Amino acid sequence: MSVHGSCHCGNVQIDLPSQPEWVADCNCSLCRRLAWRVAYFPPEQVRISGETKAYVWGDRMIGIHHCPTCGCGTHWETLGEDFGKMGVNARLLDGFDEGAVEVRKFDNAD
Repeated sequence: MSVHGSCHCGNVQIDLPSQPEWVADCNCSLCRRLAWRVAYFPPEQVRISGETKAYVWGDRMIGIHHCPTCGCGTHWETLGEDFGKMGVNARLLDGFDEGAVEVRKFDNAD
C-alpha cells in the first residue's frame, strides 16, 4: 500500500511504498528543534517531487531538506557516502499515527 504526504503548502509531494513500521525520535540539535519523527527507506523507494532547499551543517554528511515556501522539513539525503537509506519526516504523511508505530529513541546529541 503506497503512502502519500506533502508539506503544508503542497509544493513538495512525498510518495513511499508503505507506512513506516517504526520512526526515530532523534535528540540531535536539529531534530529536537524541528520535532521530526524520521522514517527510513531505501532512496530508490522514495519519490520526492517539488522544489526543496537543503541545509547542511556539522560533518556535512547529510542535507536536511525543506520546502522553501512553507518551511516544512521534508527529508534528509546523504551527501556523497551512500548509507543505503534516507530519512523522511513521517509527520507529513497522510494518515500517520505516531501512536500506532514503534518510536525508537536515537541518542545523537553529542
